[in-house]
Amino acid sequence: MSDPVVASKTPFAVEVEEGKIYSWCSCGLSQTQPFCDGSHSTTEFKPINFKAEKSDTVYLCGCKHTKGQPFCDGSHSKLT
Repeated sequence: MSDPVVASKTPFAVEVEEGKIYSWCSCGLSQTQPFCDGSHSTTEFKPINFKAEKSDTVYLCGCKHTKGQPFCDGSHSKLT
């Protein structure tokens, strides 16, 4: 598998609504970061769908290298 495009070297703070399903971009090509817009169609990447457990601010990975997809785990701090 190839590496994803780094969309941002910082996480995206996003307000989510309890019970709503979101599609996080895993390829880094989406123009609607951090969410999927279908740009992955020419790659092996697929969006990561998640359901918000509660209405809150969540921090979604912008560098696309997190081990805890779709949430930021600090991996961006190790990128050069």
